[in-house]
Amino acid sequence: MQISQSITRRQDESRIDHARPRVPARVGLCLGLLLSLLAAMPFIVAATPQLTDYPSHLARYHIMLDGGRDAFLARYYAFRWQVSGNLGADLLIWPLVQVMSLETAGRVLGMIIPALTGLGIVAVEWTLRRRVGIGGLLAFTFIWSPAMVMGFYNYCLSLALALLAFALWVRLDGRTWRWAPFIAIGLATWLCHASGWGVLGVLVFGYEWHRRKSVYAVLATWPLAFPAIAMLLASEAAGGLSYGEDVALYKALVWLQGMRDQSFVLDIVTLVLGLFLVFVAARHRRIDGRLGWAALILIVLTIAMPRHFGGGDYADYRLVAVALMIGCMAIDWQPPRWLFWAAPLLFLIRLDITCDAWQVNARQLDEDLKALAYLPEGARVAGAVMVEKTDWRFNPFEHAPSYATIRRNALVNTHFAIPGVHMLHVKEGGPDFVDPSHRILREPGEPIRLDDFPPARQADYLWYFGDEAPDTLPPGAQVLFATRHSLLARLANPPAAR
Repeated sequence: MQISQSITRRQDESRIDHARPRVPARVGLCLGLLLSLLAAMPFIVAATPQLTDYPSHLARYHIMLDGGRDAFLARYYAFRWQVSGNLGADLLIWPLVQVMSLETAGRVLGMIIPALTGLGIVAVEWTLRRRVGIGGLLAFTFIWSPAMVMGFYNYCLSLALALLAFALWVRLDGRTWRWAPFIAIGLATWLCHASGWGVLGVLVFGYEWHRRKSVYAVLATWPLAFPAIAMLLASEAAGGLSYGEDVALYKALVWLQGMRDQSFVLDIVTLVLGLFLVFVAARHRRIDGRLGWAALILIVLTIAMPRHFGGGDYADYRLVAVALMIGCMAIDWQPPRWLFWAAPLLFLIRLDITCDAWQVNARQLDEDLKALAYLPEGARVAGAVMVEKTDWRFNPFEHAPSYATIRRNALVNTHFAIPGVHMLHVKEGGPDFVDPSHRILREPGEPIRLDDFPPARQADYLWYFGDEAPDTLPPGAQVLFATRHSLLARLANPPAAR
């Protein structure tokens, strides 16, 4: 009796769906393509990308591309190439700098990544259903995730490739030779970033599990498995594996901050709405299992994955937005026309807020970077960035001192250069002259004391960023340049041998 009632209800719901006037498939496709292009808008409206880690990544590219030709860079830094699952932007920057400056290339690469992610959403939707429906339009909301805001170029690029690769996997379904190109595609996705490669594996497994629900779903992923050999040989899978302290609290915060960006209220609403819509769709059996199983696995992985994996941080955190994106893409429902056109509104609202914040912060950074005129070539710089512990927004200036390396070939303590983890190595300044030595975590109202700031002992200059001026500076420091948001001071340390 219950089975009969369920079938009847499904038939009634199906008739209701077919009775609704449908938005033409080509209209949905055009809208999806337009939203993909709009996803790159923050990089277009702001003079400099306002991603938290971006300046330090750009500095790494600068050192890498120089190849030891500059005397100062050769003295301060070493760059050792190694094959790993974290090379996407590092490889792509090479051809770009052949035709444009490094900073322009970094900005162009940033434009490509969110647009390519949007195209990946469109490709998956179109390949599975020959339309871009409400699920795909909702999924655009999660392109600008915390991983994108923090500037995880390699990971975000690998995610875009994973979506496009999955669309191709579905398109080639039934072709006996499908395995051949996917050996190379799996390796390429892994080279961009191991986490994106993992997402691709989950997508393929979920698709095959929905179709067969047998061990074949595992066996079907074998063309993607070859990077695992490289990871085992390099001990990459085990290196740096850690859940950290107070795991339960951390995992709760991972989800609470799953869409953290500019506005606490809007970010929480986005998170709750995304979960609610996926839950309602599942409750009413409007989830396409070809994507739904992958979404479920990704949700579980946000809890099961450690924070540190293979030398990378936030291995679990970066999966929250992906799980919500895939979950929304799994929604298979023909809504009323008005709801179809309303679906992208949250994405557009968030995008507008991001664009506005980027323009304001880019103008501030432009003023702050005038300090570089007072900084000699090859200077030793102790960066100090004040970060409020209670501030919800990511601080876009957290790695701004790295511009001293990009434009003055300076030694700076804001780079990612941990031995055994990163390809970049710092030769001077001591073992602690790397990220996060520059970060000053501050409670509201707490004094900002820099009189005994450890990195300043190994530097010629102190470059401070913060919404409030420091209460103290190192003894003998002479302020050379200041804005309402930063200051550059010459330190009284003995000059380093040149």
